Amino acid sequence: MAGHSKWANIQHRKGKADKARSKLFSKLSKEITIAAKMGLPDPAMNPRLRLAVNNARAASMPKDNIQRAIDKGSGADGANYETLRYEGFAPGGVGLIIECSTDNRNRASADVRATLTKNGGNMAETGAVSFGFENVGEIVYPLSAGGEDDVMEAAIEAGASDVVSDGDGHIIYTARSDLAEVASRLEGRFKVEPTSTNLIWKPVNTVAVEGEDADRLMKVLDLLDDLDDVQNVYGNYELSEAEMARLAG
Repeated sequence: MAGHSKWANIQHRKGKADKARSKLFSKLSKEITIAAKMGLPDPAMNPRLRLAVNNARAASMPKDNIQRAIDKGSGADGANYETLRYEGFAPGGVGLIIECSTDNRNRASADVRATLTKNGGNMAETGAVSFGFENVGEIVYPLSAGGEDDVMEAAIEAGASDVVSDGDGHIIYTARSDLAEVASRLEGRFKVEPTSTNLIWKPVNTVAVEGEDADRLMKVLDLLDDLDDVQNVYGNYELSEAEMARLAG
């Protein structure tokens, strides 16, 4: 399995379900707030907000929570978040791209740096890691959306650049600029709604990680995910099925 946002979708990491759900809702709320602040508070007129709201609904986030996040972003006293991207290396030589949304740049930078350096990793200069990734759109559908050929045909007709189907679901990739349009064209085409629709960093090549390096990598990923300012973490790691089973056990 390639180490990008699909890792979050599988969610096989250890931890209590309620804690993971709370963290997910917090990140989704922040994205809704940021999207509402950057544009109109109406999802129909704000593509980024529409995607954020759709992701929240797919995660079964309550309507009241969604509306509160929109109201927070559209209000004059809403938090002033800025989006930051950090690059670094984790155990096993894995390259990481860490996206943050924060109202305190110094805190975000210090927390990310400390988490990496204290756990066998280090920060990197901008571009040192990202050159090995593609910034693309990703739309994830569950297997119940339809057969592989049907999903492939519909996605390509909608303007997607690639489709990968496996035992976990269907992953549709788009050019960065085409994400919102492709997602809109696919609405209603399948039996179910997408699990997530996001811009992601997709690794061009992956690094196989196992054993102690895999254990240390998972620890770093979990610690980064626990940071309030961190929204997404992408890595170019690859775990074999046997290694995933070991980590999940």
